[in-house]
Amino acid sequence: MNFAACSSFIQVDEAALYTVLCLPAPDGKYPVVLFRTPYDDAMSKMGDAEIQLIVLQQQREWLENGYAVVWQHCRGTGRSTGDCIPYRNERKDGLALQQWVRQQPFYNGEIYLCGGSYLSSVHYLTAPFAPDIRGAVLRIQDTERYNVCYRNGFFKCGLHGSWYVGMYKKKSLLQKNYTDESFQLLPMEDFSKTVFGEDSPDLDQTLAHPRRDDPFWQTPLGGSEAHNAVANAGIPILLTTGFYDIYTGGIFDMWNAMDDATRAISALAVCPYDHSCTETNQPVAFEHGRFEDVFGNYAIRWINSIRGKEAPPFEPGKVTYYRLFDGRWAVENFANGPQKIEIPLGQGEVSYLYNPYAPARFKGGLSGNFGGTAFQDAPNSRYDIKSFFSMPFPEDRFIKGKMKARLCVKSDCEDTCFYVRISLVQQQGAYGLRDDIQSISNFQTDYVPGSEVMLDFSFDEHAFRVRAGEQIRIDISSSAFPFYLRHTNQKGPFAQQRTAKIAHNTIVCEKSSVTLFAE
Repeated sequence: MNFAACSSFIQVDEAALYTVLCLPAPDGKYPVVLFRTPYDDAMSKMGDAEIQLIVLQQQREWLENGYAVVWQHCRGTGRSTGDCIPYRNERKDGLALQQWVRQQPFYNGEIYLCGGSYLSSVHYLTAPFAPDIRGAVLRIQDTERYNVCYRNGFFKCGLHGSWYVGMYKKKSLLQKNYTDESFQLLPMEDFSKTVFGEDSPDLDQTLAHPRRDDPFWQTPLGGSEAHNAVANAGIPILLTTGFYDIYTGGIFDMWNAMDDATRAISALAVCPYDHSCTETNQPVAFEHGRFEDVFGNYAIRWINSIRGKEAPPFEPGKVTYYRLFDGRWAVENFANGPQKIEIPLGQGEVSYLYNPYAPARFKGGLSGNFGGTAFQDAPNSRYDIKSFFSMPFPEDRFIKGKMKARLCVKSDCEDTCFYVRISLVQQQGAYGLRDDIQSISNFQTDYVPGSEVMLDFSFDEHAFRVRAGEQIRIDISSSAFPFYLRHTNQKGPFAQQRTAKIAHNTIVCEKSSVTLFAE
């Protein structure tokens, strides 16, 4: 085939955005697939011909299927100029690229949005989508900025924190005073000045607004431009995630929030792995667990199906998901299993000391932070981690949906937090499943130290088989660093806390339990 490629700079205010165009043939009109990426920094010192060759090789299948591919380096990355400040300019830059496409002779009136992770975020930010946006493949990314940054008021330093530091002015601010322990700084409102040597209003404002109901999250700085981007899109959208993706729960929320008309023509696919959607660095390689193992080049197949060229790789209106330790894919309307399994935590009380200056650590970020899953350390591995076990399962059970926990707790501080991690105990080790974290102040704003309070935990969707003889393990602590920012055991906005203190925390076992949902 006579592929053609060229590159140019598209000017958007003070920035020149490097853009590569690949065509199936030099002449003709084609449907256009748009990609925008901040991760091509290796190309920053390459020449046009070398970059064009790389993009041609990477996108060959799209070209063979008759699509024009437009590949752009986001502002301040790769060969594009300007400063990279995550999210800030993506709406205007993305809309400018779409408008540029509409003015080109190869444009046939159809645009398709494709990308994964931040490459999907840049498209969400251009919503509501114009009439010539005919469909999309938007992978492993949540539309809701709050979910990217927080869980129940706890900053995700193991997801947004470390990623933001690496992205911020990556080409113009080369010296950053940063390690994971930088997130133990007090007060956290000084983080930007300490790490970057300057204020970062975007990050500073994010740290100042930990509550989901804060109006900040309905502003552009809080991600309002992408808020509910796909809910009423009215176009066929393929969403993908993994059960150990960093955005699993949020992507299920996106799917469930779609209006009936959009969901009926869209699909959600869930693999058994992490953000990479592969078994790389994951403890178990599941048979036929990669999307490509069963569904081939599902992105091209999805866009082809929109254009009537072939059947879709995933059934529209349904969730296609891998059943872990069951060895197969399923297609259905994903929901909690109909049968409840209650796991009590025993009798009496269990207490431990929580020292914020020496926070507990766990293996694997599960579905909320980077790292996917891992086999866990031994139970009760530290003085501040308390482990509980279910009885061995008498028979095989398939667990599906959102597991829950309710803890009755006490503390000698006016505020503190409790962290719950659930694992499946198998012969080869305790396979991490899910985690959640809550502070007392989320449930009782005027907590009286020493009194009992009930905390509710809700875990992101999962689907896995428990074999006869296996157990569920529940680890409870008050920290999980560096995944979640440590709690200082004091009331008030976390970013303003200048000191931390020791807490003596207690679990009232007979009033606490975990709930699973089984088929």
